[in-house]
Amino acid sequence: MAKALPVTRGRKFQQVLEGARTIFLRDGFEGASVDDIAREAGVSKATLYSYFPDKRIMFMEVFRSELARQAADASALIEVDLPVDQILPFIVQIISAHIVSDFGLRIFRVSVGESERFPSLAQEYYEAGPTLLRQQLIKYLQHCVARGELRIPDFELAADQLIELSSATVHDRALFLGTKAIDKETLRRVNNGAVRMFLAYYGGGETAFATAAE
Repeated sequence: MAKALPVTRGRKFQQVLEGARTIFLRDGFEGASVDDIAREAGVSKATLYSYFPDKRIMFMEVFRSELARQAADASALIEVDLPVDQILPFIVQIISAHIVSDFGLRIFRVSVGESERFPSLAQEYYEAGPTLLRQQLIKYLQHCVARGELRIPDFELAADQLIELSSATVHDRALFLGTKAIDKETLRRVNNGAVRMFLAYYGGGETAFATAAE
């Protein structure tokens, strides 16, 4: 994982972070001004700089915290002790919903757009987002294998495949055509297909295969 960013936390830290989040997602890094961020956060520039020594560090911290927040939702669900055919649809739903959300699309566009300016940003995005999600999925899949629900020879590959199945069709369509191009029926079809395909290949018992055939 990347080293912790040199930021100072205090009473107004979250307030400043929320203001920075709003401006960076709206204007990107180059277009965002410290004056606009301070105004949005409702603090002075001196207060802002007391938490973040420069705009680059603030930019990176916004991405790190937001990606960690998204990963926490999946983590809480993965800890639920229910059969895989009951939990997997909700895991897929969380992944696909984030991928096509306004925030998910904006953070993807900004991180890609700024990756040449800040090569470390691409690594931070990858480690705090896709890598963290993959690690959580691997842990869950290992638990399912231990219970005899799944048969998985390569956990990293299986986790990546589940993420890709959850984003099939909807990510590119939302990215290029906008979120309005994705309706509930399309999401439902993609989510159900992802679960059926994953269980059809990795299912370890009759229940899994029966679910995949529905």
